[in-house]
Amino acid sequence: MIGLFRALLVAAGLLFSCAASLAAPTEITDALGRKVTVELPIRRVAVNFNFEEFTAVAGVGGWQKVVGISRTAWEGWRPAIFKRYAAVIPNLAAMPDIGLIEDGSFSAEKLIALKPDAFLLADWMFTALGSERERIEAAGIPILVIDYNAQILERHLASTRALGKIMGAEARAEELATFYESQYRDVLARVAKANVARKPRTYVEVGPDGAETAGVSYATTMWGKILTLLGSDNIAVGKLAGASGRMNPEAVIAADPEVIFIAGSSWANKPKAVKTGYDMTPEQTRTSLAPYAARAGWADLSAVRSGNVNAIEHGLSRSLFDFVAMQYIGKRLYPAAFADVDPDASFRAYHERYLPVAYGGSWMLPLKP
Repeated sequence: MIGLFRALLVAAGLLFSCAASLAAPTEITDALGRKVTVELPIRRVAVNFNFEEFTAVAGVGGWQKVVGISRTAWEGWRPAIFKRYAAVIPNLAAMPDIGLIEDGSFSAEKLIALKPDAFLLADWMFTALGSERERIEAAGIPILVIDYNAQILERHLASTRALGKIMGAEARAEELATFYESQYRDVLARVAKANVARKPRTYVEVGPDGAETAGVSYATTMWGKILTLLGSDNIAVGKLAGASGRMNPEAVIAADPEVIFIAGSSWANKPKAVKTGYDMTPEQTRTSLAPYAARAGWADLSAVRSGNVNAIEHGLSRSLFDFVAMQYIGKRLYPAAFADVDPDASFRAYHERYLPVAYGGSWMLPLKP
């Protein structure tokens, strides 16, 4: 009996040695083109942002390796969406929090104490971390930058492939990257074929605080970048001090936009916001959007008179599924060129194939059905 026990111990030791020998330093290229060496297969990982992209690539099973997240960037900003994912990801509700740079809560100590084999970090936080980056890397935690915020095709693809490599889901990541690129290029091809004589005038504004408050608009980033990419004349360009800001209400009226987009979401504690997302009906979204079209001086705007005032989910502008927002905007700008495109069906299909939560709700629609 003792001999059998010793044999089992030896076998277990051999299995452990074999498993350990499989781990190997592997070079991964991140979104910024940095060559980062990570021990693969990964056992423990911390995730700062792009949670839905992580899930699309790694699946629910990939979350078993996640040991910490920046909770505010998900649960705090969009609690309704977080709640849906927490219902299908067993360890998400109790996931340790590593904090966030924006509110001063990020803690390198908490991150290091969790002993992740790698830290997946958004580009904007990578820049903001400063000397804390060296501290984290000195603790033996490699940092990989994942960036969908820049809205650059190459970074979308590199980020997706990096997620696939680090999470052992390269085939899935390659499928997603190839699919995304095909959708992105299809939108641009349709815009080119539209061949309009004059660029349609567009205006976008984020609507968290209600129509009586001028929301942030975008010139060269976020929605502004998409509007320009799709060949429109974004009236915010040249009117803002920086890449984003609040436009003078009189300047909006004077520019007479032909298509208007008000970005909504499921923001917490924002009762006057334009409401979009899983839990919203089209009627709720339109009711929350209507006060914008009724703003003083807006009745005579071309967009209002033609019924081309639209709500669109703010979170669609910087993600692996932002092609859906591009399809919707393209359809509102060039109806004939996008006649056979159904953005809602595209988003539903994406959910069914790549995400663990059921599709539903109201994400993008015009004020007038």
